[in-house]
Amino acid sequence: MQTQEATTDKKKASGKKRLFIMLAIGLAAAGIFLVLRIKAAGHEQTNNAQLDAMITPIRNIVPGFVTSIHFEDNQQVKQGDTLMTIDDKDYKAKVAQAEATLQSAKAQLDMARTGANVAKANANSTSLSSAAIQDNIKSQQAIVNKNEKEMARLEKMLKDGSATKQQYESTQAETESSKAKLAMMQKEYEASTSQTLGAKTSAEGKHAEIELAEAVIKQRESELELAQTQLANTIIKAPYDGIVSKKSAEIGQYLQGGVPVCSMVDYTHLWLSANFKETQIEDMRPGQEVKIKLDAFPSMKLKGKVESFGGATGAKFSLLPPDNSTGNFVKITQRVPVRIAITEYPKELSGMLLPGLSAVADVITK
Repeated sequence: MQTQEATTDKKKASGKKRLFIMLAIGLAAAGIFLVLRIKAAGHEQTNNAQLDAMITPIRNIVPGFVTSIHFEDNQQVKQGDTLMTIDDKDYKAKVAQAEATLQSAKAQLDMARTGANVAKANANSTSLSSAAIQDNIKSQQAIVNKNEKEMARLEKMLKDGSATKQQYESTQAETESSKAKLAMMQKEYEASTSQTLGAKTSAEGKHAEIELAEAVIKQRESELELAQTQLANTIIKAPYDGIVSKKSAEIGQYLQGGVPVCSMVDYTHLWLSANFKETQIEDMRPGQEVKIKLDAFPSMKLKGKVESFGGATGAKFSLLPPDNSTGNFVKITQRVPVRIAITEYPKELSGMLLPGLSAVADVITK
């Protein structure tokens, strides 16, 4: 009897102990849940993120044989460093040829200007000569008029015997001579006028030759500039500080224009491409602080800030974007691409932050 009571007391004590343990576990779980809720408030987090950087394919612009290569795969280079050179013999010859044709065009311009100056001087000279002849014609016309009046006066005097026939004939001869001289001057004026017109036409033609020569010079200058640009492009240089990878050319290889010879990564300007669910962006704004953790370096902490939001959801940028008007509609939570600028990272990670590394982004929204 005593044994049964003792067993019953033990069961009751064990039940109370289990109840206390369950209550303790429940309270602990509730506490943890409450702490996590408080901690999560004002944060939006995603592990759908990766490091990004500008990756530029470096191409040769002009065709030719590779004469030298100045880098190895995965080498850090500075902006302006020579990466590769193309055989430049043909391009130097083109520059020399363009320079020679430009000098010839300039000589043609000088000749055209000299000819224009001569034609202009001739036009001015013939114009002055025509003006002088015109003045002489006016003077000679006055002499003819005077002689004709004198002849008419002597003709009347001859009728009434006041003048002799010899006086009349002398005046008549003088009048005819002055008229002949006037006619000759008029012909000279016509010839001079025609010559002046021809000289002016010639001067205008020389001016057109100058314009043509100037146009040819511009063309030759453009050809020289193109040849110089092609010569400069035989030296392939780094466009910015970065890492050179994927070398695809060797010395002696002939390259066509526009062939990629390597790729270059700008490791000095990195950002994070994070894809948040559409239900997470309500309180997110550009400028908000972001805590970043990389899977490759879990103990390292990086900081950043929200820079911008994508122009559309990720699905809209896909090769075959979804079309919900087909009738078979299934609602799927969309992802919104968010660009996050990296503002701070440990110095020991310099050169180790490689585009494509997976990351976790935690945006502080409040």
